[in-house]
Amino acid sequence: MNNPRLAQRYAKSLIDIATELKQLDKVKDDVLFLKSIVGKSRDFVLMLDSPIINPDKKYKVINTIAKGNISHITDTFLKLLCNKSREANLPGVITSFMQQYNTIRGLHTAKLTTAANVSKELINVFVSKIKASTSYDNVQLETVVDDKIIGGFILEMEGKLIDNSIRRNLHDVKKQFANNDYLHKLR
Repeated sequence: MNNPRLAQRYAKSLIDIATELKQLDKVKDDVLFLKSIVGKSRDFVLMLDSPIINPDKKYKVINTIAKGNISHITDTFLKLLCNKSREANLPGVITSFMQQYNTIRGLHTAKLTTAANVSKELINVFVSKIKASTSYDNVQLETVVDDKIIGGFILEMEGKLIDNSIRRNLHDVKKQFANNDYLHKLR
């Protein structure tokens, strides 16, 4: 179940508690751990979303997976989420938490998608170009490899997209041929 407003409220509550207890960075690490679990296991997300499984059993599964890897604050928060039958919103809470955390810390994240792995030097070039074209001091670049783009890159940052991939260029050429754009230019 996707409820962004609810996810924002729960994420803000977790941030407020963690900030009050001076554990914000530790809780951020916990949330990143949970994000990795959600990202790697579709079955885990389906279990969270299942109306058949009792919320208490869902908490036991979460607790078993995360035991020893998360702080007491995050564990208590997860228990509350399950007690309120809001565990299906955990992926949204994670996303909202990271957005709010980045805002608090002044971090700006960008996602670079390429057809092959990129070197550290190239990542540094992208980061410096982003910093030069914006007023941001702290930029984190997440890299993703997707061979479907064939070549080039796709850069996403704060709702903006630069698609300089070969797949996009081929799609544009295909569209021009379908519209007969070249026939009009020959006449």
